[in-house]
Amino acid sequence: MRIREIALSLTVATAAVYAADLPPLTLLVGNKDENSMVFVDPATHKVLGKVPTGNAPHEIAASADGKLACVANYGTGPAPGHTLTIVDVVNQRVLRTLDLTPLARPHGLWFADGKCYFTAEANRVVGRYDPASGRVDWVMGTGQDRTHMVVGGAGGRLYTANIGGNSISIIEGGDVVAVPVGKGPEAIGLSPDGREVWTAHSGDGGVSVIDTAAKKVVHTFSIGTKRSNRLQFTPDGRHVLVTDMEGNALIVIDAASRNVVKRIPMGRSPEGILMAKDGAHAYVAEAGENRLAVIDLRTLAVADHFQTGNGPDGMAWADRR
Repeated sequence: MRIREIALSLTVATAAVYAADLPPLTLLVGNKDENSMVFVDPATHKVLGKVPTGNAPHEIAASADGKLACVANYGTGPAPGHTLTIVDVVNQRVLRTLDLTPLARPHGLWFADGKCYFTAEANRVVGRYDPASGRVDWVMGTGQDRTHMVVGGAGGRLYTANIGGNSISIIEGGDVVAVPVGKGPEAIGLSPDGREVWTAHSGDGGVSVIDTAAKKVVHTFSIGTKRSNRLQFTPDGRHVLVTDMEGNALIVIDAASRNVVKRIPMGRSPEGILMAKDGAHAYVAEAGENRLAVIDLRTLAVADHFQTGNGPDGMAWADRR
């Protein structure tokens, strides 16, 4: 797909709703039901600032230097979103609102080499935003319905979860390979060693494991979810966490044996997952409870909760250390 022109809708530098000095490592949380992104101190769990976003922000990605954040404004059922909110983390302000029209329903995000990759679910594409030029400088079609999430691997390779296509797309250079998986793949994660991509199927309660070198499924198994939403490897690669939105649970899988080792009861609608930098904890957004749960990865139990706003989901680290 080729876009002749992407219009930039530049906002006047929008001041934060309220702000305090941020620690060098800051947790960013998007609140879908109040159209905001908040800045959280991970040591105290205190919300230090807030900026407005577009309609229903679902995902966040931050630059490697922790100074810039990209927010995907997916929109609601009757009102598809078509913007990215670009945020100056250091000064806690919106730099610009990027109008992606004719692309719609931006969702998955991935920052690499100073650029922000995003999916546009309604158009079955992955695009790339260049903060230096302020433009979308690349768009690639997947040919698969509802291209939803994206993760990046070595050598600039990208992997997308295509909910309606029942597939994972592997994008490398100008080539796109669609790998068939189970029904409704939404959650996707890349193993720390880069050898496997896992996807949890929201439509059949299963998980597919893809060998990234062979570009094919090597194992499929059931974890009994009602609607799996997100999937993340622990930093040591030992476990895989999957949120079950409708089952109100967090599923913990042993990555080596592919066995479920624990089902942790959660509050209503557990969605986004983010691993802590120390590898000892994970954060799970309980959207229906307007809070984050802190998971102790040693005991595999809920250790704490804290409020972030209405309908939290996507999270990212802004690391300026």
